[in-house]
Amino acid sequence: MNTFNALVVREAEEGNPKSAAASIEELTDADLPAYDGIESVVVDIDYSSLNYKDGMALTGKGRIIRSFPMVPGIDFAGTVVSSESNRFVAGDRVILTGWAVGERYWGGYSQRQRVQADWLVKRPESMTSEQAMGIGTAGLTAMLCVLGLEAGGVRPDHGPIVVTGAAGGVGSVAIALLSKLGYAVTAVTGRPEEHDYLRSLGASAFLSRDEMSEAPKPLEAETWAGAVDVVGSNMLAKIIAQTKYQGTVTACGLAGGIDLPSTVMPFILRGVRLQGIDSVMAPLAEREAAWARLATDLSSDLLATMTEVVPMSSLPEQGAAIMGGKTRGRVVVDPNA
Repeated sequence: MNTFNALVVREAEEGNPKSAAASIEELTDADLPAYDGIESVVVDIDYSSLNYKDGMALTGKGRIIRSFPMVPGIDFAGTVVSSESNRFVAGDRVILTGWAVGERYWGGYSQRQRVQADWLVKRPESMTSEQAMGIGTAGLTAMLCVLGLEAGGVRPDHGPIVVTGAAGGVGSVAIALLSKLGYAVTAVTGRPEEHDYLRSLGASAFLSRDEMSEAPKPLEAETWAGAVDVVGSNMLAKIIAQTKYQGTVTACGLAGGIDLPSTVMPFILRGVRLQGIDSVMAPLAEREAAWARLATDLSSDLLATMTEVVPMSSLPEQGAAIMGGKTRGRVVVDPNA
């Protein structure tokens, strides 16, 4: 029987999630989850990535993990070993993101995994597994934000785009994409030491986290043609108040809070559009379209400068680092290192 390594989170005291701890264990195919009555696919995993949700799962914050034992990791890229679905055959190169994998269902911090066939998309031929996870869930979300701006009619000649959480996974990929597409990008970050890095990705101007976190007025000077926001709360409200007539704001995160202390004035006086972005349950067609665009619109050389590859054994420390805001760009996890 095949054996492989996986990072498994178990409760030391049953029913007490605060006692949960992660360790690398040797598993077999018989340990993998089954999906009765649902077509499933077994995948040998090449790479996963480290996202903010993964950091919460690894550090026990936010009750991200819904059941134990759990293999965390909200995304992965790899090769099909066996398939019950006629959509996939052995040897297919695939990507998984979202669908509560790594939260409700076993995820990507493993050398092998069994998942539902409907959760998978085929990897673009021009993209490697490492590149796919250099992009990962965060990069897919960034691309969906760009598509949201385009759907809202925002063009490069309409004015600058503001990107919050600029040094993080979503923000860094969003800056790289928007810059290549010809948009002028203003980056919001609380880490001024990252300005040179963000400038290398394409940011042309910078604002501090503090000045963008101030309580907004109902309407402020029209500044942005559009936005990519991962923060929410006051910062999102301030961006909405500063958005130009018929601009579009894409919102995909709540790092600053779940509230939105705004008014209806930007929406009814300026026709501002607030577009929510969800990558977890996004339909297959939207995912395929986004991955196809990522394969052409994101420079592989630039992606390499944004990506750090780490072994699966380092994940407990890496999880603490991402929760402490000490990482930037994309962290790719190699389960085979």
